[in-house]
Amino acid sequence: MKKLLVSFTLLMMCFAGTISAQGKTEYFGAKIDAKGAIGPEQFLKQMEGKESMEVKLEAKIETCCKKKGCWMDLNLENGTTMKVRFKNYEFFVPKDADGRTAIVQGVAKVEMTDLETLRHYAHDAGK
Repeated sequence: MKKLLVSFTLLMMCFAGTISAQGKTEYFGAKIDAKGAIGPEQFLKQMEGKESMEVKLEAKIETCCKKKGCWMDLNLENGTTMKVRFKNYEFFVPKDADGRTAIVQGVAKVEMTDLETLRHYAHDAGK
């Protein structure tokens, strides 16, 4: 039997940007306005009891795909992370984006992730 992990996944329609070490904002995907973005604590409160919701979220990037930049994990500040994937692989983030602040917009949903997929993500992250 495969083990499953319940996780938050944000399927991105847009990705506003990351703040570089020099304080410069870089944009990837469709440019969105950061106004109205909520933090992890508020996101978790709003997500309680829901399977999905539209959200604009500002959070730190914990890690991202080291092969292409095709996904990233956002730190939700409660010991959990949110996997962010980009719709139809329309864009990628820098492979060195770990630690930057990201503002993302899309649909957050609770998903079950099988062990094989988790291993794939770990491999992509260089683990």
